[in-house]
Amino acid sequence: MAPGEVARPQARPGETPMIRETGLAEDPVYGHARVPTASGRISEATEILADDQRVPFSSSQLSRIDEALTRTSADTGLLFSVWVGELGGRSRERAEELHAALGEQAEEAVLVCVSPGERVVEVVTGEESVRRVDDRGAKLAVMAMVSSFTESDLVGGIVEGLRVLGDHAGSKH
Repeated sequence: MAPGEVARPQARPGETPMIRETGLAEDPVYGHARVPTASGRISEATEILADDQRVPFSSSQLSRIDEALTRTSADTGLLFSVWVGELGGRSRERAEELHAALGEQAEEAVLVCVSPGERVVEVVTGEESVRRVDDRGAKLAVMAMVSSFTESDLVGGIVEGLRVLGDHAGSKH
């Protein structure tokens, strides 16, 4: 994921991706791509232009994050998303804006925002998901992530944070 990308485990209802020869699916909007996974699920990413154009994750790292998102979402029945990039001085407000941008899915969504350069992690839950992922669960997940981040393991921290959030939320009802 490039800085500012949102990883979503499902395409929005009614959207049909256009599959290209490379196996990638692209929306007609530049910087918006979807990839069909082996399970048939669509993994989606949106590019947000930033001053720093370096890509922070390799393909294998993206695959680990995607697998953690897929597993956690499937096990819990909640929508888990990850956003990596600068949040700015009002990080909580920005994280809540990003969560609201999930639209109708925001109610059952858990958004993990990580800003490595600012050393900030925010977990935002929706009206339904907060019933299963409370403040205590979010704090435990943040502690697990920060522990990995201090060891310079950004991907491992994100994956571990998703695991803790999924464990706390429990299986879908």
